[in-house]
Parts: sequence; C-alpha cells; structure tokens
Amino acid sequence: MRMKQSTAFTILQSGHNVFLTGSAGTGKTHLLRRYIRYLRERKVYPTVVAPTGIAASHLKGQTIHSTFALGIYDGVVDNDYVERLLEKKYLKSRFKKLQILIIDEISMVSPELFTSMDKILKAFKRNALPFGGIQVVISGDFFQLPPVSREPGNKRFAWQAAVWKELDLKSCYLQEKYRQADMRLITLLDEIRMAGISPVSQEHLHNAMHTALTVSFTPTKLYTHNIDVDRINNEELRKLPTAPREYRFTSEGSEKNVERIFKTSLVLPVLVLKKDAVVLFIKNNTELGYVNGTTGVVTGFDGDMPLVQTTHGATIRVHPEEWSLENERGESLATVTQLPLRLAWAMTIHKSQGMTLDAAEIDLSKTFETGQGYVALSRLKSLDGLRLMGLNDMALRVDPLSLRIDAPIQNASKRAEEEVAAFSEAELEKQAMDHIRSLGGLTDIVKIEKEKKRIHSGKPRQKSTTPTHLQTKALIEASATIQAMAEARGMTEGTIINHLAKIREEDPDCGLDKFKPEAELLQAIEEVYLAVKARNNPDDFSENGMMRLKPLYEMMDGRVSYDMLRLAMLFVDTKEEDNSEVIIF
Repeated sequence: MRMKQSTAFTILQSGHNVFLTGSAGTGKTHLLRRYIRYLRERKVYPTVVAPTGIAASHLKGQTIHSTFALGIYDGVVDNDYVERLLEKKYLKSRFKKLQILIIDEISMVSPELFTSMDKILKAFKRNALPFGGIQVVISGDFFQLPPVSREPGNKRFAWQAAVWKELDLKSCYLQEKYRQADMRLITLLDEIRMAGISPVSQEHLHNAMHTALTVSFTPTKLYTHNIDVDRINNEELRKLPTAPREYRFTSEGSEKNVERIFKTSLVLPVLVLKKDAVVLFIKNNTELGYVNGTTGVVTGFDGDMPLVQTTHGATIRVHPEEWSLENERGESLATVTQLPLRLAWAMTIHKSQGMTLDAAEIDLSKTFETGQGYVALSRLKSLDGLRLMGLNDMALRVDPLSLRIDAPIQNASKRAEEEVAAFSEAELEKQAMDHIRSLGGLTDIVKIEKEKKRIHSGKPRQKSTTPTHLQTKALIEASATIQAMAEARGMTEGTIINHLAKIREEDPDCGLDKFKPEAELLQAIEEVYLAVKARNNPDDFSENGMMRLKPLYEMMDGRVSYDMLRLAMLFVDTKEEDNSEVIIF
C-alpha cells in the first residue's frame, strides 16, 4: 500500500522525522517544495541539502559537503575533525539557526556521509539525540543512483547507518504518478523495481530501439559516460558557424591538488564557446541568478565575457568563479579560476536525475551501475518520447539491497498511514500548530496570511548583479578584520583574501593597509620570496612564470599558513624588472 501526498504532508506538519520515498515521478520534490513553502510562510527556514550540486539545485539548496564543511572528507569524520569545526564561528552561527534539515536524493548518500552529518550536528547542538534533536526530512528512492563507492559491497546506502534506525523515521511511500500518464511506461518502471521485465515491456523497448522521434525540437541525449557526452557536445559546437572563444583556467597550488579539484568538480581546464552554444552552469551563485544545473544559450559576448540567456528568460554576463581545495584546518591548498559553464547538448544520466523530459535519445549500451537505466527511462513522460540507442545486460538491473529494503519500507508506510488515520482532524491541526510553535514560527492566522502575501505578491526580489568580490569590497571600510568580512559573507577567510587580491588588481589605491600582516612577519615572507626567486627552480613557477605559494610555505617550514602567505603577498613588492609575480588565483 502506498501513501497519498496529502497524508504525507500531514505527517511532515506534525514534526516527525520523515523518510519520503516512492517511484520516480510520484512528486517527492513537489511535496518537499510544498512543505518548504508552508514553513517559510510561518517564518521557519529549513536547511536543504543534497549529495551533489545538481541535486541540491532542484530545491535551491546546497551540497552536504559544503553545508557541513566536509571538504574532501569521504569517511566518517573523527573527533579531532569535529573539534576543529567547532572552532569556526561561521559554522556555529549556521548550525545554531538550523532547526529542520531536509536531505534530498538520499540514494546517493553513503552511510559514512550520513553518519558524519549526525556526529557534526550532535556536537554543534550539544545534544546526544540523533542529528542533534532537530527534525530530519529525508527524500529519495533507493532504486535510483547509488552512492559512488570505491569498494562496492554489502554496505553502501544511508539506511544501513546505525543512526538511520535511531531517527525513528515515519516512512511515506508515495503512490500517485505525476510525471507519467503512459501505462506502458508506468508498467515498465514498476517491473524494473520488481526485477522482472515482462515480454510485453521488452517488446516496447525493442520498438523504441533507434526509432525516429516525431518532435519539433532537438531531444536531449543521455549517456552513461562523460566521454560520449563530450563527443556529442564537441560535434554540435563545431557545427555552429560563429567564431569560437576559448577560456583557460588559472590556478594556484601544486599540480596534484589542482588536479584533485578537476577530479571532484565539473570545472573544465579549457572551455570553448560560440554564439548559440547550449550551456549548463556548474556552480551556485544565486546573487547573479544561477545555480548548479541552470541551462541556457550563449546569445553573444560583452567584451571577453559570454552572455547567457537561461531557460528562465534571464540574461547573465558570466564572470569567472573559483573552485578551492582546503585542508582540514580550512586552509586553501589550491584554487582554480574558470567560467562556471559546460556545453550541454548532451548530459550524463547522473546529471539528469530529478529532471522531466518530453523526449530523449538514451544510450544504455555502456551501463555500468545499477539504477542508471531506471533513472534514464523515468525522466520521460511517455514511451512515445523515447529513442533507445543501446541496451546492455546491466541497464535494467536494480541493486539487491534496494529490493531487500523495499517491502519493509512499504509496510512501515502503511503503519504510518494507519497512525495518522487514528487522529481526528482537530488533533492533527494541534500537532502541526505545536510543531511550528516549538520552532518559534508564526501561529497567528492573520500574521501567516500577511507573510504569505509578502512572499507571494509583487515582483520577485531583485537578484544582485554585483560580482562577488565587489560585494566584499563594499565591506572593507566597515570591517576591522578579514575574519569579520568572512563571517559577514558566510565565506572562508581564504576566499575573502582572494577577493582582496582581485580588488587590489582592479583598484591599486583601495585602502587595504589595515589588513597588512605585522612588519616582522611581512619582512620574513619577503625575504623568503626573494630567496625562492633567486634559486630559479622551474618547479617553483607555473607555466606563465608566476611563483607558486608552495615553495614559500615549505621554506618557512609550514609555520605560516597558505592564507597568511596569500595575504602577505598583497603587500610584498613583487614587481621587478622581469615582472615576476606570485600566483594568487
């Protein structure tokens, strides 16, 4: 028995910890948006996270790693790491405000990552209850894409973490289909979930093989591997008659750490664009009007920068963004600067999760992971919009662990529904009211209606078009320290220092002297800089002749942090006859 959205919403309102699940297209994201809107109308502001940037963008949230300051951590955080996080004022402020945590696309969250979130919240909330005693709402479908695992085995999903059971989640297994009305496709997807494809469904797939689609637009192409996506995108780019523009990354840090940034993000070393190119944003910048996953078309160029018209109708002048790799102390090890764009005629199935497509050309001939075929096919509204370009034996398989857990989840959902049915409408309304009151939200109907009107009436709030480093510049006069600016902007001190470097480059007369390190330290760093320069080791410089920070760090035996070195170099005179510079970005 599967639950209706209205029943699941009632359970959410009651304040229980909830696991919201169901097959693709049953409206899990829609229900989460409804609950988020309900909370905000009562001045309660949930924190929304997901395991990837693309997934997080569906609910305008952030990645788990970013929100929990996990950096490149992929195991369970140890106590020392948590202690270091507890020292960070911006995290104290962030987690103090956190009352409700919504985790989307739970299928891609490993048990280690799930446990780390629990440990961090317990520490910041000083509360031994699961996740520090806050309401936790988890959404996703374990038949979809699993976590990336170096060693696949019998423990790979979040539900296998000990804290999952401790949360005492109310399971809500949604039933109603919203994406698909085509019974052929609905039946096929249900059969995949039961690990048994009928001859009729096999015939439908056979009929879709290399069929011609009768649509008036170019359908999205979905592939399992990036190499195929890159090939298609490059071919489409070559077809455009307009002149190409090439954008190359700049970096600071060791080659090894820079390479790690490229491996753990979507940023490209070289990006080639043309007018009319289809593109995808790969970073969040809500101030400028885009998130990781926003798509659009290059309509032209303003100077060196591309103009992108998004599918929402906005035109954005795209500026370079930064991707940083930090160590456990929050110190920057490497930074890559590049435009936050990729070509997007084709995309991987992984990036398509959560999307709804009218038509698609799908190649499942190289499927290598369970859930990939299910996710790809479930993006469609109807089998009439499918052109299947390939299919292998793995394509329609589901993880045995997902099969094992599905029936218990459905049974738990039935129990939760029966529990709700035992309460009167008045009792349920009181539970919802008590939950909002416990969170400090609005319970007065007049004030709620006023807040609704404020949120939903009039023009949408104007997004800032000011580049992020110039927003930092506006805080310079009023800020006594870099730490104060970092806390005001919710950024790391390393990012603020990078902004100051940009500001000084654009405006040499901007008053930054109050941030200058002590004279003795500055002199020591300048002496080391001159010594590194004098030894003239090619490994100390990048290809464009700029000095790296690593040799300075090593020559000072690690006594001075990378952030302090980066700051000091703003005040060290590096402009000599050969115009040598130190890499800041």
